[in-house]
Amino acid sequence: MTAVDAGRERAPGGGADGATEARQSARSGAAGLIGAATSGLFGFVLAVVITRGYGTVGSGAFFAAIGVVTVATAVCTLGAETGLMWALPRRRAGVRGDAARVLPVALIPPLAVAVLVAGVGVMTAGTLAPRLLGGSGVAGPPLLALTFAAVPVVVGMTLLLAALRCVRPIRAYVGVQFLLLPVARPVLVGAAALAGGGLVAGMGGWLVPAALALLVCLALVAGPLGLGRGAPLRPQRADWTGFWSFALPRAASAAIDAGSMWVGVLLTSVLAGQADAGVFGAVGRYILAGQLAMQGLRVAVSPQLSRLLGAGERDAAAAVHRQLTTWALVLSWPVYLLLAVFGPAFLQLFGPEFSAGAPAMTVLALAMLINTGVGNVQSLLLMGGRSGLHLTAALAGLLITVSLGLWLIPAHGATGAALAWAAGIATENLTAAGFARVIVGRPLVDTGLLRAAVGTLAGLGGAALVGLLAAGRGIPGLAVALAVLAVGCVGMLTMPRVRRRIRVTMGQIRGRPVASDDAGAAAATKGR
Repeated sequence: MTAVDAGRERAPGGGADGATEARQSARSGAAGLIGAATSGLFGFVLAVVITRGYGTVGSGAFFAAIGVVTVATAVCTLGAETGLMWALPRRRAGVRGDAARVLPVALIPPLAVAVLVAGVGVMTAGTLAPRLLGGSGVAGPPLLALTFAAVPVVVGMTLLLAALRCVRPIRAYVGVQFLLLPVARPVLVGAAALAGGGLVAGMGGWLVPAALALLVCLALVAGPLGLGRGAPLRPQRADWTGFWSFALPRAASAAIDAGSMWVGVLLTSVLAGQADAGVFGAVGRYILAGQLAMQGLRVAVSPQLSRLLGAGERDAAAAVHRQLTTWALVLSWPVYLLLAVFGPAFLQLFGPEFSAGAPAMTVLALAMLINTGVGNVQSLLLMGGRSGLHLTAALAGLLITVSLGLWLIPAHGATGAALAWAAGIATENLTAAGFARVIVGRPLVDTGLLRAAVGTLAGLGGAALVGLLAAGRGIPGLAVALAVLAVGCVGMLTMPRVRRRIRVTMGQIRGRPVASDDAGAAAATKGR
């Protein structure tokens, strides 16, 4: 049985087995979280390498170039990466299956668009560079040309990563997306900076791992799909219409999602200058690092949600969503609360010139509490086939972000960009949450989730207050807060109820039956 077919058994009576689904989501979620934590660590290392190696102006141009390739890739994929995550779990892999027929449908149009965009971008790099990468000097045109030239490679990698998640166990995806890419990039960018290679060489170091990841994904996807062993690759008419009727509405929202931060970087670069763009880019790296827990959980369970919602198992899908939202909240809110209170301490690690980003850090960190608090409601919409509703929510958020950005950035720089993005984050997530509740038709919040939110706010708020009063918002205050938090965590581990819940969760991750004395805790976990 391949990864595409895994987990399709039903409990007696035809319904999904809630305990089995909870164990599967727990195992996948744990793997995703481990990968996300590693990616977040090395993403932070990369941000330090870029800011320390190239300064505020150089890092502003570097972040803007990353923004260009990120937004261009999101546009060129046409929503096909999410289409693969939605379509493949509903098909059968292997030589005799129909899953391989989806690959040409999903790959050919995006790659054609990517080649077109790359060609136009390379030819117009000299004209666009002064506007997008102003202040980067003579390095601007070749930096932008290299960025555009790499778009087809990054598009191909993105699509094959989505296929890899569906046809292989989660550890294969984690190995490429959360280990290979984030570990290789700071090493290669740092080597370029140390060698004095400049911005073009540094961007080359950022792009090379994408080409390597593409080759690895192609090798890993070929076997399960039966490529080269007789699996049918010629799509039928229904394959095209079914896939693209879902993917095309997702194309625009994917560009908005992937480019949410980079739109702010580019607007700041144009309206306020490279220095402010560099500050905002550095702040954004922290904010995105905190979001990696959500990303890890999303990619881990999206195929499972597609299978459940496709089979009409809304109770099980809602339970999986509540369980993983609780995980995301408990893991992400501490990060964002600490970033909000101790922003100056975190930004000191980039250099003293980045301390001006502390207000922007606080604004965005508080906005991300909403993002993580509602959970992966976007995945519920997308894996339920409602890409149009997701697009509506994303467009609402983008409209708010751009409108406020044009108004606030010229006068307030990075802080104005943060206020605009924060309003967009809140708008998109609250809109998507309302849509998801209506579409799924089941509660997306329960008492366990609310208790976790209150407990996290109380515990982190208390530790942060002690650190703030004792030593301020700098590194000493952060150290005090972390020490208080560590003592509190150790104290919680002495509580029988906490230990029991940890045993239940670990049992789910390991796929073991829950012990009888943990039945009550298991029922509570299953209910989430």
